[in-house]
Amino acid sequence: MADEDLPFSLLACLEGLTVFSRLKKTRLLKRFGELLRMLHRVSSELFSTDLLLLLDEWAGFVRAFHSDASASEWYAKIAFLALGDDNPFTRAAEAAELKELDGGLCGAAHMDLHRLGVLAGLDLEVLAGRVAELLAAAGLEDAGNTARNDGLYLGSGGGKKSQREKTMLKIFPKEKDWEESLSAFAGYLRKNGAGLPGRHASLYWDGRLLPVRHPDPVRLGDLYEYGDQREVVIANTEAFVSGRPANNLLLYGDRGTGKSATVKAVCAEYADKGLRLVELRKKDLLRIAEVMETLASRSLRFVLFIDDLSFEEADGSFTSLKALLEGGASGRPKNVIIYATSNRRHLVKERLADRQNISTSEIRSFDAIQEQFSLSDRFGVTLVFMSPSQEEYISIACFLGEKRGLIGPGTTSREDFCGSALRWEKWFNGRSPRTAVQYVDWVESGAAFPWE
Repeated sequence: MADEDLPFSLLACLEGLTVFSRLKKTRLLKRFGELLRMLHRVSSELFSTDLLLLLDEWAGFVRAFHSDASASEWYAKIAFLALGDDNPFTRAAEAAELKELDGGLCGAAHMDLHRLGVLAGLDLEVLAGRVAELLAAAGLEDAGNTARNDGLYLGSGGGKKSQREKTMLKIFPKEKDWEESLSAFAGYLRKNGAGLPGRHASLYWDGRLLPVRHPDPVRLGDLYEYGDQREVVIANTEAFVSGRPANNLLLYGDRGTGKSATVKAVCAEYADKGLRLVELRKKDLLRIAEVMETLASRSLRFVLFIDDLSFEEADGSFTSLKALLEGGASGRPKNVIIYATSNRRHLVKERLADRQNISTSEIRSFDAIQEQFSLSDRFGVTLVFMSPSQEEYISIACFLGEKRGLIGPGTTSREDFCGSALRWEKWFNGRSPRTAVQYVDWVESGAAFPWE
């Protein structure tokens, strides 16, 4: 293919996308399309050339390339766009085997994968060379040399490939036309899911599902003590992931005892089995029915995580959650379970006046207290996380210290480490796993203790 024909043929592939048409609106491919249009325009005798606009479009494309952090090379960037797209085909492939899907839909996806493979196979050095030639011919040699250097860098890729990139190359090997990868692509979607839940194990709700860009890295191996409570969470989650009956869980107790960390660690453990964590903030509880409807349409399984759940009074959000847990007309979808944490056993702030009214035989006040208790009772299992004893606190700190290599020959003796840990909790936040982590972080930083 002649260089002059290259922009037009690539533009035809881009504009021809049907089920994957949303990819044209991504920043990278939008700037790429604008560059191709301008390059085709200035290469044609039918239009006057405006090379300054071409230079601007090239610069915009280079910025978009560097802003896309999914991968270091062009081929992988296009592959990740395809893997993460949310469209009728990817949704259908998430829910059913390829042989069960509509033939027309598969045919359209087949052609789109071919087009995307052509775009991914582009040598950006060739495209940069074409831009450089046009700029140099107009006397803009410095700009042309810059474009050539950009092309060398953009086309190099380089760097160690991540596990995601290795997975992507198995699905879309460079030596094959992407249309031959339809079956492998569908298998990937069936296992991992489509769209954002397919790419991110942790999400949150803010009017729609959004990815948690920097999820908490905590894992089960990072947690110590409270083993009985975690075993219940693990067993319940395994049952849920396997499609067996499972309970909504309420983890309540003292602050800093690892309630939230337990939920996040357990969900991370089962992410490769199709489990996703979706955090729902209290302000969005009134829209919980909308959240459930969104999640129910997916084939993955979701833990709806409500952290630090509490209410000043039994308001509308209280009623919405209560109805969903049990008793409402619209039940909880089978692929969704609720895990909540709280520092309050009964979730609603209890006032002394309510107790005093009961002592004077005011029946309606008794009803009010029963209403406050009714939400926590609707969780199938309640797990208690109480502040650790001194011995438990020390064991947590030592576990973390040993794991990070802070205790032993050439570092700190166990006796000194434990003594400082006890002084730390008295100076600061009291005994808790969180305090132990803060203490170990301080030791690892190498900073002097405030009492020294």
